[in-house]
Amino acid sequence: MAISSKYIAIFLIFIFLSFPSKITCESEDNNTTQSKCGSDTGHGCRNKNEALKLKLVAIASILVTSMIGVCLPLVSRTVPALQPDKNLFVLVKAFASGVILATGYMHVMPDSFDCLRSDCLPDNPWKKFPFTTFVAMLSAILTLSVDSYAMSYFKKYKFESGVGNVRDYAHNGKMESQICDNNISHFHGEAKVDDKPAQLLRYRVVAQVLELGIVVHSVVIGLSMGASDNPCTIRPLVAAICFHQLFEGMGLGGCILQAEYGMKIKAIMVFFFSLTTPFGIALGIGLSKVYSENSPTALIVVGLLNACSAGLLNYMALVDLLAADFLGTKLQNSMKLQSWAYLAVLLGAGGMSVMAIWA
Repeated sequence: MAISSKYIAIFLIFIFLSFPSKITCESEDNNTTQSKCGSDTGHGCRNKNEALKLKLVAIASILVTSMIGVCLPLVSRTVPALQPDKNLFVLVKAFASGVILATGYMHVMPDSFDCLRSDCLPDNPWKKFPFTTFVAMLSAILTLSVDSYAMSYFKKYKFESGVGNVRDYAHNGKMESQICDNNISHFHGEAKVDDKPAQLLRYRVVAQVLELGIVVHSVVIGLSMGASDNPCTIRPLVAAICFHQLFEGMGLGGCILQAEYGMKIKAIMVFFFSLTTPFGIALGIGLSKVYSENSPTALIVVGLLNACSAGLLNYMALVDLLAADFLGTKLQNSMKLQSWAYLAVLLGAGGMSVMAIWA
């Protein structure tokens, strides 16, 4: 009995001595977590001067690749094989649509999850409710409503009420019959847009809404890169974002081409797409002293913006780009071309998914 009491006493003394140390370790872990929140976590690879040089290189290279990507489809009229009614154009557009689809699912949405489930945010409510998927769902519904209401408004007030002649509208838009051979049909097969001016209008709505989602995402990416002083993070991002902007620009450029805008509108859309990411980087450089990518406010704002952009991009890629083409007349009439188009989509989505390793 005395021996057992002795062992019990030793055990209690051991528990008593180890308890404060466990509290100390936990408090140190909490302090470490708190210190990471509100500051750059890349302390092992911080070099402000080298990071600034990489950011300047990123601004120039991303600007050039963005302009090349979005302008390639616009200058394709001079290449007979890349005319909108040719098979090669369909395959290139399918590849670019796969890039946009993977951007939403493999880049933007995971970034939103990382932000809104960060340890720097309180568990309640950010880890109790899936805000990323909820906001992405609302964004997709909102995109659908904008798509639908815009079509309804112009069809009712422009075409049916006689405000503007249909032929004049088609002529002013420089719409070519070759582009409109690919009729757009919806999933349920109930409505088929055979009216050429209405189809041209749909192309224009698609181009504008798609650019909106890309612009939001591009500014967020640029801001994060510009605010970072970690060359180890920036270096692989430069190549990844250049690849991303090149093929995403090709997808947007194809939509702009089919929308048949005048030179002024085309120039404005090319300008905004090409400059948004470099502008975000420059903004991040200017705000690097006050902006912290791990602060609770930044995490919430960036996370919600990424979720909105993900929902928009996913909807646009699946409904307005892929479904419109694959359920259209051109691909439905050719199983061989349809198979090649699916392969192009998988190549675009697969390549962009691989880039998620670095960015």
